[in-house]
Amino acid sequence: MLPGLLAVAVAVAVAVLVNQVVPAVSALTIAVVLGVLAGNLPVLPAAARPGLTWATRRLLRAGVVLLGLQLAVPQVLGLGAGTLLVVLATVAVTFVGTVLLGRALGLPRGLSVLVGTGFSICGASAVAAVEGVVEREEEDVATAVALVTLYGSLAIAALPLLAGPAGLEGEDFGRWAGASVHEVAQVVAAASPAGALAVATAVVVKLSRVVLLAPLVAAISVAERRRRPSAEGRRPPLVPLFVLGFLAMVVVRSVDVLPAPVLDATKFVTTLLLAGALFGLGSAVRIAALVRTGPKALLLGLFSTLLVVAVSWAGLSLVL
Repeated sequence: MLPGLLAVAVAVAVAVLVNQVVPAVSALTIAVVLGVLAGNLPVLPAAARPGLTWATRRLLRAGVVLLGLQLAVPQVLGLGAGTLLVVLATVAVTFVGTVLLGRALGLPRGLSVLVGTGFSICGASAVAAVEGVVEREEEDVATAVALVTLYGSLAIAALPLLAGPAGLEGEDFGRWAGASVHEVAQVVAAASPAGALAVATAVVVKLSRVVLLAPLVAAISVAERRRRPSAEGRRPPLVPLFVLGFLAMVVVRSVDVLPAPVLDATKFVTTLLLAGALFGLGSAVRIAALVRTGPKALLLGLFSTLLVVAVSWAGLSLVL
């Protein structure tokens, strides 16, 4: 197990360092790319696999639990009912629309669910949270994270250019960025041209999407239980324990009992845990299988991005 854990530690350190140099690319994305490279090049010994498997499961769940400490319910409620309804509608329409298009394109259901969750909620973190409850291939996880990176990066450049034609400026543009861009780091980068207030608003709106991670994962888990008869193997739990842990951490953050230095430290630890888990996932991916889904997966990511951008803009245009 030790060789695998050492590989995870090195990969996480590299991912964090690269993220410091290129903040728009999240450490989670870098970690999964490193995992794919390590899994397809002769650099990992066979003895590393047990440690990688352990890291993938244990670190993933611990990271998702700690993710809840980034969410304070009073802060989210301060956005107002109109914005929260837009966020809810955007997440629901994007997720359902992405899954339906994935089915129409003939893509694996697991990939469609991962992409729908990542694009509608919070990018690679959401993909990592849902991969354990949906039936999928290892390549589907890497594909979903790659699509989040590609289209989230395009949104960083496109949204500020569309602000004028869309009629959204300043804080209102921040709401749009937070409601439509995939990763938190990408949200910050997209909202930055509109100023500090826009960035602050964008982050809070983004976190209101993250709040929906727990109910969405629970709903997917219930759907998977119905799809998989017990004869086919162990079905996923009705509500995964790590989802309950996530909700418990949201409560802890909302009652404001933890000092700011502790919250900052747990945010960094969350990144480390999720990066380690995604490196482990990436190491199990085989590029040949990943390439086979390429064109259709790209089309799915494009549609999902256009959907989340259009629905959030339409909703905000009505309530602002």
